[in-house]
Amino acid sequence: MSRTPTTAARSGSSGAVYFSLLGPLSAESGGVPLPLGPRKQRLVLATLLTRPNAPVPVEVLTDVVWPEGPPRTARKNLQVYVSAARSLFAPGDGGDRVVHGCGGYRLRVEEGELDTLRFRALARAGRAAGERGDLRTAARLLREALDLWGERPPLHDLRDSAGVAEEAERLESRCLTVYEDWAEAEIETGRPAVAVDGLRDLVERHPFRERLRAAWMNSLHHSGRQAEALAVYDDYRQLLARELGLEPSPAMAALYKEVLGRRPASGPAAPRGAASGSSLPADSRYFTGRDTELARVLEVSGAPEGSTLVVSGPAGAGKSALAVRAAHLLADRFPGGRVHVRARRDDGTARTGADMLEELARVCGVATRGRPDAAEAEHGWQDWLSGQRALIVLDDVADEAAVRGLLPRSGRSSVLLTARGQLAGLADAHRIALGAPEEHEALELLEKLIGTGRLRSAPAAALRIVRACGALPLAVTVSGMRLTVLRHLPLSEYAERLEDSPAALDELVAGDVSVRARMAAGWQDLTADDRRALTRLSLLAGDGGFTLETAMDALGCPQRAALRSVESLIGTGAVTSPAGEVTAHAVRYEVPRLLGLYAVERSGAGHGGGAGAPRMIRGALLDAAVPLSRG
Repeated sequence: MSRTPTTAARSGSSGAVYFSLLGPLSAESGGVPLPLGPRKQRLVLATLLTRPNAPVPVEVLTDVVWPEGPPRTARKNLQVYVSAARSLFAPGDGGDRVVHGCGGYRLRVEEGELDTLRFRALARAGRAAGERGDLRTAARLLREALDLWGERPPLHDLRDSAGVAEEAERLESRCLTVYEDWAEAEIETGRPAVAVDGLRDLVERHPFRERLRAAWMNSLHHSGRQAEALAVYDDYRQLLARELGLEPSPAMAALYKEVLGRRPASGPAAPRGAASGSSLPADSRYFTGRDTELARVLEVSGAPEGSTLVVSGPAGAGKSALAVRAAHLLADRFPGGRVHVRARRDDGTARTGADMLEELARVCGVATRGRPDAAEAEHGWQDWLSGQRALIVLDDVADEAAVRGLLPRSGRSSVLLTARGQLAGLADAHRIALGAPEEHEALELLEKLIGTGRLRSAPAAALRIVRACGALPLAVTVSGMRLTVLRHLPLSEYAERLEDSPAALDELVAGDVSVRARMAAGWQDLTADDRRALTRLSLLAGDGGFTLETAMDALGCPQRAALRSVESLIGTGAVTSPAGEVTAHAVRYEVPRLLGLYAVERSGAGHGGGAGAPRMIRGALLDAAVPLSRG
């Protein structure tokens, strides 16, 4: 995209192998190019490198190399290709670098040995600098990341393979995002001219990418080239009308008015699709069922007077998918835009309200920079929100305090929040509690993933899979993804694996999508008392739910304290209860099966042999239990 990285840009030692995917697939050692062998061998190496330090199933490699169907010697041939990959490393080192395990082949590389890992590290560091307000450092680091890209698209020599092409397109998309970040940082530091030519070239290749075009328009404007900036907008307007029958988003139109009025555009260059809906994640083509809940979300969030709606439920219940589906369907009701913001970082920790406000302001083109304090920034956001008809989706909210200042206090905008907990402190919010879907809906989801023929060949086994997943959409989806790869695996055998409680979470992994990781994110939100209570309830209750009396026995405490513990877990989404009114003694509570398995696993009681092991473990834990102190 810019220029080939210099040897100095690479942090590997002179004898180390350096791999490059950002251009044609290549490798070198000590500056000397290494031969990578015939095409099929290079496809295997490229596939391993696009998933560095992660297991790649043999089935995935087979599909990449032989998309029309593997020969009988496929596995043997793959072993030869993997052996060739090992030979690229120093003698004695290859066996430790390319390893085979139960999940497939894993290629171990360091950041200084693979250009895509170095690219990601620089991009993360650049964005972190930008978040601290150090825009010059941000621009420098982002430029270093871009300088790792060659003149040709990533893996262009292997893009006739569908599997490699898909990974290459993801790499190219990341590069475009970093280029937009870099251009905006340069404009804000007063150096707009350095970005103009590169932005023009990229817009020609990606004409519908609005943020890229807005950055080009703003860079021309700040370089004193007003007429050219206006022409960029006019070309875009005509393109949208001709090809899609659409108008530019209000955010883009506002930038046009700023340029037209010769006023400097405030804030970052490109409002990220604030009104066109482009800031929403893609709507899942596997979304299934939830007709009643979806109708309720559309009714409340789409109300003319605006609203705040909380969709709560256990991890993996499909809250985010429901919110995104609704936001896409509400396009015509929110001319001021539909914006999606994650309320957590990639590691699952909660973002602060100020952090989310900064992103919202940037996406929506709200001028909050330069305001003297957080209260003033929040006031600027509320001013913008009250004058718009916008839908804001705050996804996976950890607590009320972080989002209270982001909710509209007046006007006709709506906010749709998803959360594992109830967010009971938001007094004026409407609420929808999302439990596991009906079994027939979960079966329909599984059918979409694995195909009608395969499901109908073993309907009883498919139902066992759904039930072992607790019907949770996330777990059913992961099961379907896994079965799609493991085409040889009978549904009945996979159902047996899932029904084996200690091993169930090990089976619910597909690539980088892990049910255990999602359960772990929910676990870290719980207090120490909630974790102990959840573990004891999971051990004693099993899959059939539990009553208040069972909770008293499990927790070793009187009725009032047990009720407080259970209700605390309900508030976090770790325990579910009936939707209607039922007296405390008649209620049957439930711990979602997979969350219960994770809690038992964390206690160390999830392993052991023999039919009597679970009973012995439960007895030992309960005998040793210290009663919980909840008043």
